[in-house]
Amino acid sequence: MAGHSKWKNIQHRKGAQDAKRGKAFTKIAVEIAVAAKQSGPDPETNPRLRTALSKARAANMPKDNIQKAIKRGSGELDGVNYTEKDYEGYGPGGVAVYVECLTDNINRTVSEVRHAFSRSGGNLGTDGSVGWMFNRKGMIVYLSEGLDFEKVFELALEHGAEDVVEDDGQIEITCEVENFIALKEALDVLEKEAVFCELTRIPENRTAIDADKAASLEKLINVLEDNDDVQNVYHNGDFPD
Repeated sequence: MAGHSKWKNIQHRKGAQDAKRGKAFTKIAVEIAVAAKQSGPDPETNPRLRTALSKARAANMPKDNIQKAIKRGSGELDGVNYTEKDYEGYGPGGVAVYVECLTDNINRTVSEVRHAFSRSGGNLGTDGSVGWMFNRKGMIVYLSEGLDFEKVFELALEHGAEDVVEDDGQIEITCEVENFIALKEALDVLEKEAVFCELTRIPENRTAIDADKAASLEKLINVLEDNDDVQNVYHNGDFPD
């Protein structure tokens, strides 16, 4: 159960978003509201909401913000109706890019996403054009310090993990989507906050790009993540060292 760390690539694409704390909180709040609207405000019976709340806690989102988002989703407070929409395309160097959005105006969102792709030298594709290259997985990452890797390995394996890797001071655990909630709850006995705990998309293979294309791809990712309607951006680019 050892292999190349997938977390390093995800870290790269999350850097810009994490640097903009307020915007990150706004996006998580939308995610919480949509989850609460779909399946109710009780995280015990709403797996998607439990996942969104874990993400909020990992980002140190204030509890008041979380409660307001739940109330907006459940109808206790006025809120906006959001639609889930994913976009797929190719960025600089032929890199596959998958964009997850929650929007109250699809026409605005598709126009802005298409413009971002065009400016980077890429192009927006049709549904399914690159989605098949990505596997939907659950991922949980802890800092290694203070943890016994063998204990974490055995615990994770017993509760549905399919891969456990220790790399560069971090322990990365991946699993199938259906095992994510149970695995996270089992790992709570470690009494350590995860630095990353989300459902994510992991590419089956990566596309190597040179420094110039890497700079253009990074700019595309930053522009997309700066868009209020964009929740997550995934790509299969292999950045040069």
